[in-house]
Amino acid sequence: MNPQMTDPDFAPHPLSPPDFGIVGAGAWGTALAQTLARAGNSVLLWGRDSALIRILNSRRENTRYLPGIPLLDGITFTNRLSEIAEAKHAILLVTPAQGLRSACLHLSPFLDPYRGVPLVVATKGLDSESDQPLSALVRDLIPAHPVAVLSGPNFAKEVAVGLPAATVIAAQRVALAETLADLIGSASFRPYASSDPVGVEMCGAFKNVLAIACGIAQGRHLGDNARAGLITRGMAELMRLGKAMSLHTETLIGLSGLGDIVLTCNGLQSRNYTLGIALGEGMKLPDILAQRRSVTEGVYTAAALHRISLKAGVDMPIVAAVDSVLMGQAGVEDVIAQLLARPLRREV
Repeated sequence: MNPQMTDPDFAPHPLSPPDFGIVGAGAWGTALAQTLARAGNSVLLWGRDSALIRILNSRRENTRYLPGIPLLDGITFTNRLSEIAEAKHAILLVTPAQGLRSACLHLSPFLDPYRGVPLVVATKGLDSESDQPLSALVRDLIPAHPVAVLSGPNFAKEVAVGLPAATVIAAQRVALAETLADLIGSASFRPYASSDPVGVEMCGAFKNVLAIACGIAQGRHLGDNARAGLITRGMAELMRLGKAMSLHTETLIGLSGLGDIVLTCNGLQSRNYTLGIALGEGMKLPDILAQRRSVTEGVYTAAALHRISLKAGVDMPIVAAVDSVLMGQAGVEDVIAQLLARPLRREV
């Protein structure tokens, strides 16, 4: 990643700093730029790929990740992280989870620690190097800036075109979350404030792994009953983990927990669900990933989440099963048989 690449073909940017900066020009980063601009904000969207930035500037359409959706006039585009650092209200971090560490290290030198612009993690996953929630990683790398988390049952395409959606924005200081919710919210995008950022992040990480499991069941034609059972027993695993980690129950059954699980485990727009379907149909993981342009976060999250559950002493058999399939340690038929052979127990 080169934070200071320049190109004479890039369009000039407004002289005044943008209200919001967004790091990451994929589908979700672009969709968030749309909803922020729809709320009346000026937005500067950063991408590391100079070819994509040229397309965004010339066509005002993300032909690679959100084709066919015209981008609003309030959005400008750059490949200079120094310009993103000038954002007035907040900087949204929307890179793939495993690229967030690098993005923070490149962004940090341009940030003014005395101004302390808030950083909003809008990526769902865990840092595979440390098994940390991403907000903790950002605080470690950029300690002078307050950190918030944005996560919820949101498909990028629907948000980008302005269909109604609700989400959660969480911060350790709920006043920060409430301020950001007021700035980000619009008639079609409703952010609810929370003081449980780690809970919100763990929900976002878990639902991607559970979606892979549900996709496998779909790919093996196990029926709607099986998917409903997986979702429900998956919620039981999440509740056990939440208790061990002192997460808020309201978070687990709220928008970023149950809400996102319902969406991701049933929707064909979900990359994790469709990856699971392909695995269930017999495709090999490397072949599936080779056909994809966007990152499927659950592939990288499953192992980290499994390690977290083992350290916490929490029984999470569905997470363990998905991890074993993705790691090539067991076949789909084997893990299904193992799950079905587990001893019967009380529901509560």
